[in-house]
Amino acid sequence: MTAKLDYRWHLREVMAQRGMFSTTDLRPLLAERGIDLSASQVYRLVVERPERLSLPTLMALLDILQCHMDDLIEPVAVRAAQKKTAAGGADGAAAGPTAGVGEFRPRRARIMPSGE
Repeated sequence: MTAKLDYRWHLREVMAQRGMFSTTDLRPLLAERGIDLSASQVYRLVVERPERLSLPTLMALLDILQCHMDDLIEPVAVRAAQKKTAAGGADGAAAGPTAGVGEFRPRRARIMPSGE
């Protein structure tokens, strides 16, 4: 199968290694480098995996954390079939113990006429 490229975002872990445990610690350091982000934008940058990230912001993060790009972004090859089943593919099979609800699905309700 053809491998599809994906990535893991490790900003939170790198911040923790540097003793930065709050997203509010990062905002003034970004502002010193000319990156003006709101508190919610900084929070999403740390907590979520960004889909779009400007190069000046990335360079500021690398400078603040004194790290390399591969410390923040880990490329991962994901096979197309694995990604499809992990999302609950067409066959409905669960890819892992937390991928689906399995036998915990509720039973279908039967609605009876009120006269019976």
